Amino acid sequence: MKGTPINSYAPDFELPGVDDEVHHLARYLERFRAVIVVFMSNCCPHVRSSLEGLKRLQAELQPQEVTLVGINANDAARSPEDSFEKMKAFADSNDLNFPYIRDVNQDVAQCFGARTTPEAFLLDHEGILRYRGSIDDSPDGGSTPGLLHAAAAQLLRGEAIEPAVTSPAGTPIQWRG
Repeated sequence: MKGTPINSYAPDFELPGVDDEVHHLARYLERFRAVIVVFMSNCCPHVRSSLEGLKRLQAELQPQEVTLVGINANDAARSPEDSFEKMKAFADSNDLNFPYIRDVNQDVAQCFGARTTPEAFLLDHEGILRYRGSIDDSPDGGSTPGLLHAAAAQLLRGEAIEPAVTSPAGTPIQWRG
């Protein structure tokens, strides 16, 4: 499996968000006990079916000093629905309660080893990857992101995460050229 291995430091990033702010992983790690990075897209049916569950997860975990960050790495030339302007409209129309940021060069997705949307990466407060894979154990996306929720709960309790790697179900990331 390419990308960041479990128990290794995740790649830092500094990327533009739909809120017209620059989002920096290091700043999130200073403020939160854990950061959940979810690679997502506007048009993936798996993302759409999981969106309400992700919003509920963010609302539940934010008081416990955990934040979710959505990253769209799809090439807008191959997936016009994933342009930055359409990301802004998507975030607004879906009332996202977490940052939605753009990885236009796809460097962050490649460094993480993301393959599909949605695909989740759970980082502890030091930026070490503790879980990667599916957000849910339901192929259609459930009301609660079960696998990701369980991993976050284990991390917050100081327990080893089991399983630490799962196979994400989703749509392949649209890579450039």
